[in-house]
Parts: sequence; C-alpha cells; structure tokens
Amino acid sequence: MTEFRPSSPINRARASLRQTVVSYSQHLRSAKKRMPNPRLETQLEAELAKLNTTLTKIDRNVVRLAVFGLVSRGKSAVINALLGEDLLETGPINGVTQMPRVIQWQPGGLLTESSVIATTNVATAQIELIDTPGLDEIDGQARAEMARDVAQQADLILFVVSGDLTRTEFKALCDLRSAQKPLILVFNKIDLYPDRQRNEIYESLASLESFIGEGNSLRQMLSRDEIVLIAANPAPMQVRIEQPDGSISFEWEKFPPQIGELKAKILAILNQEGQSLLALNALTQARSAEERMVETIVTARETEAEALIWKFVRYKSIAVAANPIPGLDWIGGTVSDLLMIRALAELYGFPLTRYEAGRVLTAIVGSSLGMLVGEVCSSIVLSAGKAVSAVSSEMPIGSYAGVAAVQAGVAGYGAYAVGRAAQVYLERGCTWGDQGANTVIQDVLSQIEPNTILWRIRSELF
Repeated sequence: MTEFRPSSPINRARASLRQTVVSYSQHLRSAKKRMPNPRLETQLEAELAKLNTTLTKIDRNVVRLAVFGLVSRGKSAVINALLGEDLLETGPINGVTQMPRVIQWQPGGLLTESSVIATTNVATAQIELIDTPGLDEIDGQARAEMARDVAQQADLILFVVSGDLTRTEFKALCDLRSAQKPLILVFNKIDLYPDRQRNEIYESLASLESFIGEGNSLRQMLSRDEIVLIAANPAPMQVRIEQPDGSISFEWEKFPPQIGELKAKILAILNQEGQSLLALNALTQARSAEERMVETIVTARETEAEALIWKFVRYKSIAVAANPIPGLDWIGGTVSDLLMIRALAELYGFPLTRYEAGRVLTAIVGSSLGMLVGEVCSSIVLSAGKAVSAVSSEMPIGSYAGVAAVQAGVAGYGAYAVGRAAQVYLERGCTWGDQGANTVIQDVLSQIEPNTILWRIRSELF
C-alpha cells in the first residue's frame, strides 16, 4: 500500500481545509462574544458545515462521478451498465429519474495497488455514482440549481448524449463548465449509429460553438480522448434461427452492454489523476466557501469598518497637524496607518498568516502608490514650512495653522485611501498563505502532467 508524502496534493488540500475550518470557527466563536449578529452567524455556520462535509469526503477518500444529460439519453442505463445490474429504473417515459440518487460503485479491483487515490487508511477509493434528472425537464430553474449543486460536489462529470448534439445539450455542457470540473462526453446508443466515428462527433462541436460564443468553447477542455462511445442498453435484435429440420424461426435477442471503453476511461483517469482530482475539487470548494464567508463578514461589518477608518483619519490628521518636527509627523502617520490595518483585521476577524502579515503593507503601498508618494512629498514640504512657522517669531500663528490644516487634510486623505486598500487586501488575501486554498491550488496545478484531463482545464481552475 502506497504511503503519502507530506507534500502530496491530498495532504496539502486536507491541511488547507482544516486551517480554514479552524480559523473561521474561531472567528465565529469570537463574533458571538464580541459582536453578536444572528444572521452572520447562521451564514457562517452553513458554510462551515459545507467545508466540514468536504473535509470528511477527503478523509473518507470518496470520489464522486455525476452523470448528466437531457431526458431519454440513457443516464440511468449507463449507471446500471457500470454497476453490472439493473439497480436504477429506466424506461421510455421522460423523467424516470426525479431526484439525484447516489450509488456506490465497486469497479472490481481494477484500481492498481499504486493508485494515486489510495490513502494510508483505505486501499482504494470509495467511488460514488450520482444519477440526476434530465436537464431539460419541467421546473428548469430549480433543476438548474440542483445541477449546479451536484456538479460542485462531483470530482468528474459524465455527460450522456445520443444522436446528434443539440443546441440545448451544448448549452448545458457550457453551463457545466462553470463547475470547473473535468468532463467525459459519453455517446450512448452507439448500436443505433454503427457508422458514427469519434472524430465526427468531436468535429460536430465546432458547428455548434457559434450559437454559444467563443468564450464558452468546449474544445479547450474536451479532447477526442474524452469522447467515449458506448451502448449501455443495446436494443434487442431479431435473430434468424435455422432448426435441424430445416425450419426457420426468428427470435429477439438482447445483447450485453458495450460499456468497457467508458469503464476503462474512468479508471484510467482515477489511477493517473485521482489524487489531484480530489484535492482540486476540495480546494475550489473551500475557496468558494471562504470567499462567500469573507463577503458575508465584510457586508455585516461595513458600518463598523467605515466608522473605524474615519476614526483613524481623525487621529492621523490631528497627530500630523499638531507635530512641528519634520519627518516625525510622517512617521507617526505611518504608525497610525499600521494600527488602522491591525484594527480592521481584528474587526473582520480574518485569518492573517505570516504570509499575509509580511506582505500586507507592500500590497497596500502598491495599490495606493500614487497617493502615498504625494502624501510623503507634501508631508516633507509642509512639515518644513510648519517648523519654520513654529520657531519664527516673525511668522504669524495663522501661517502655522494654515500649513497644519493643509497637511492634516493630505494625511487624512491618505489614511482613508490606505484604509480602503486594506479592506480590499484583507478581503482578497484570505485564500492565500502557505496553506491558503489559492496557494495550494497553484502548487497542485504546477505538478499536473501535460495531455491529461486536468491539464486542459487548468486555466478554468485558476
């Protein structure tokens, strides 16, 4: 059984998720004590529950394959063929599958001992197949939301078609791209189209792209290798039988599913890319959850943050205006900016690792460079003038007050701009850090081999 290295994608993803869960759980406990906000707490608890579910999925080494398609394309039949038994109901009536259904799949030892989806506790992954209702059934909006939820949970998507690809199917394929998951196009009922070739099916995508737009092109994420031809439930054929006495009879014969190519493709992907699939799926879900939590926190603390920024604007303006010593007032203003950034971080309760702490000032300076240069230059000039006014008996006190007022205005404007830049940085910087979701996603993507299914969608993931 293969042991994981500490730097393996699964271990990195697990550590990143745990850090996120711990950080925001602490934030939630702190928020309940300091500034209770029932709505904020409810939303954070919901997102943390999703993160814990994702973490459990990694710990249990669960790989989920979601099967999508329009009605009557044979989605349930495909799952039955993979399972080797008619577990799901199928039939000619549209809408046989009404709700998503999860089924355990044991491929029968075809995952190798060196499989990258093996863990230190489980010899092979637990594979779950998710059967879904047709994407073109009634109650489209509700089903669209359900499809998005299922797609987000899936590590790999199977999209089942039969016959020529329709505009509706192509649009559904493009919509599923937003889930940022690898996809296999399963061409079912190939027994009814014996002359259909993989290249013809692939090239037919090009003629449909014009209806959707270049921005939704599937050819960047779907190669010929991801188009699989199967017959999940071949239609019975009439067979001519010659009896020994010379009589002839005809019987209907049912043939076994032609599912081997799809099964081999799924297992090949899991063996080669299973670990990265699990890690990236968990990390993208964590990133989305954290972004939603940050947005929720920022919105909930908007009034307090605005008041805090204006408080430090006043502090900095007064401190700079009252100090007659050139240079010292600018240093004091900088200290005030740093204290404001720290106060904002404490208000939001965002997890600031050493990665963010070491770069926060650089990021803010970069985002407000022009303003800060102007503030520094103005501060030097005005400080000199203010110092002259303070020590010269010939200069009226009004001159000192005028120079101090201008310098206070410049300093206050600078403090406000820095505060706003700090808000943006704190909001966007949470998913970075040594164990941040974005950092780990970048690391995992940097190790992806060319000509793999993940290689083709790497730009979608980051």
